[in-house]
Amino acid sequence: MTTLLRGFLRPLCAFRGSPGSATGVPLRAVSHGAGLLYPEHIPTSPLQKVLLAAGSAGMALYDPYRHDMVAVLGETTGHRTLKVLRDQMKKDPEGAQILQERPRISLSTLDMGKLRGLPEGSFGCAYLRFLDVNRVSPDTRAPTRFVDDEELAYVIQRYREIHDMLHTLLGMPTNILGEIVVKWFEAVQTGLPMCVLSALFGPIQLSAQSLQLLISELIPWAVENGRRAPCVLNVYYERRWEQPLQALRQELGITEPPLRVEGLV
Repeated sequence: MTTLLRGFLRPLCAFRGSPGSATGVPLRAVSHGAGLLYPEHIPTSPLQKVLLAAGSAGMALYDPYRHDMVAVLGETTGHRTLKVLRDQMKKDPEGAQILQERPRISLSTLDMGKLRGLPEGSFGCAYLRFLDVNRVSPDTRAPTRFVDDEELAYVIQRYREIHDMLHTLLGMPTNILGEIVVKWFEAVQTGLPMCVLSALFGPIQLSAQSLQLLISELIPWAVENGRRAPCVLNVYYERRWEQPLQALRQELGITEPPLRVEGLV
């Protein structure tokens, strides 16, 4: 038992003690030291991954706002699904370009001045309004650490960094109900176990009124849109800032939400 606990704690200690992510630096297949595939990589054995997945799942279910635990859960359970998503990106011209260029989304890579100068109704203007209204930053996305393949590490990093774009497209705020709706959309889109678990168990914390609205209206809407939309990882969002939000939604087959969820918990 002691050996198992030490095996579990070793990667967690490295996780807690490692520096912040270089959010403006693309993940590349170069040497970063003994056994490291990218700057933030923490190599782990299959057993360590199982233990990390179990521990992070418990913490994430207890506190959905522990984004670090949600991130660990996604990395330790999604290897096969990430391969499928990577292959989808390779088969799409825009997705393949993203994989080749490895763009990152952070305050150091975004031209905030340009975004603030975009016209009302554009995707970039709507995205910036989402950040301001919800008081969130693209720099809050945790760096990938436990994926033992640098290309798949970039895929899950890209998924995290476009999360706020999906909020913008879906018209969902960052309250619990809004996050659950986005997770249902992401679960259908990606199939990542972490998204499925969040979608299924997240509603436990909702009020009876919000739960009824979620089941009767918002989940069917999110699932329908998730099935209809092409792979959202294949959109080069940084080159769509000037595009009208409604035009981008139409291109992706995303419809307006059936109701406003601000203020609902």
